[in-house]
Amino acid sequence: MKDGRVQDLSRRLRLFPATNIVVADMIGVGIFTTSGLLLGELGSPVLMILLWLGGGVLALCGALCYGELGAAMPRAGGEYVYLSTLFHPLLGFLTGWVSLFVGFSAPLAASSLGFSEYLGRALPGLVGWGDPELIKKALAIIVILALTLVHLRGMEFGSRVQNYLTVGKVVLIAGLVIVGFALGRGDLGNFQRGVAVQSGLAGWKTAALSLMWIGFAYTGWNASAYIGSEIRDPERNLPRSLIMGTGIVMFLYLGLNLLFVYAVEPVEMSGVIAVGGLAASELFGGVADVAISSLIAFALLSAISALIILGPRVYYAMAKDGYFFKFVADVHPVYRVPSKSIILQFLVAAIMVMSGTFDQILTYMGFGLGIFPVLAVIGVFKLRKAKRSTYRMPLYPIVPLVFICVSLLIMVLAYLERPVESSIALATVAVGIPFYVVFRTARRGANERGEGG
Repeated sequence: MKDGRVQDLSRRLRLFPATNIVVADMIGVGIFTTSGLLLGELGSPVLMILLWLGGGVLALCGALCYGELGAAMPRAGGEYVYLSTLFHPLLGFLTGWVSLFVGFSAPLAASSLGFSEYLGRALPGLVGWGDPELIKKALAIIVILALTLVHLRGMEFGSRVQNYLTVGKVVLIAGLVIVGFALGRGDLGNFQRGVAVQSGLAGWKTAALSLMWIGFAYTGWNASAYIGSEIRDPERNLPRSLIMGTGIVMFLYLGLNLLFVYAVEPVEMSGVIAVGGLAASELFGGVADVAISSLIAFALLSAISALIILGPRVYYAMAKDGYFFKFVADVHPVYRVPSKSIILQFLVAAIMVMSGTFDQILTYMGFGLGIFPVLAVIGVFKLRKAKRSTYRMPLYPIVPLVFICVSLLIMVLAYLERPVESSIALATVAVGIPFYVVFRTARRGANERGEGG
């Protein structure tokens, strides 16, 4: 049969491109926008660095757990597959529902707007001939469209483009850190400056909120789990890609943040969003701001590409199981990609770019994305109990217990610190429940008609 819905995705990705997708998805708008805000909340550069390290360790714990889950269930969809299989289809649907809006389309809109913002900073003439905000939004949509067209050409072609973008991004960031410390005009005394850290519950709530923001920057440590159906030898390559990709990003993030603090006094860095450009100016002079802004724009281009690869695989998996619109399960007969799912994500992301709700989405994104990975990691215990693991993580059960306990503590304290944004995130999840009921009813009806036929 030639109906796209009966075709499967093909396993073409080896370890290198799978790892690249993890790295590309993780290094996005978060690392280039949060450190100044974090320092404004925390006051202490040393504490900020320690929290970046702690966030990396937490992400690595999650990657180890997802490696075991993904090796046992190497299908497209990530948490959707794990939660549907190990717990209930409702939980699987809700994680996919959140992914469509908060998990992929919103970060896609954020990264594309960040790309146009930094591109406009590097090339001011590009946005100076009209309404700058409208031009930046148009550029954001154009870059999403361009990379959407690339990935509609198939995973093999798209992964080659992704490889070039990601390798270039890693080389540029590593080069910036090395050159910045070797030749830049910084001051190691900046690590000793800052204000006193808050004590008591207020201090813990601030630290938890900071870790949630850092967690947003680390989002993507589970990236290759979403494309399990397209990874060769997934029992071996999927866990390795998660662990290697997360480890690489953790070292790059620590290097960048050490450089930021070395370059800029805490009082000047506090509250600054475009901290990369500020650090470049302090290290090398104002001219370097253009070069670094261009570098960051390039880095965000890679993140946009990764999000376009990953998100549609979740919606495809949901639709294939009957829990989403049927057309989303269509696979292109030539390029073997979920083409209509990719187009759907482009449309949602484009609406978000133009809607003007970008800042609001960012504030509750971290809480919304923190819920389902905790549930998925709990599933590791069920997987072990059922003796279904094909890859067994080291340090079990310490690793999943650390991830679960620390993640829950962060969410509770962050909710106390920012109840409004956290409540909106929970409401986003709750709105998905009636949609699940509708799709489940339609699925049952279709099954009954099929049996009757």
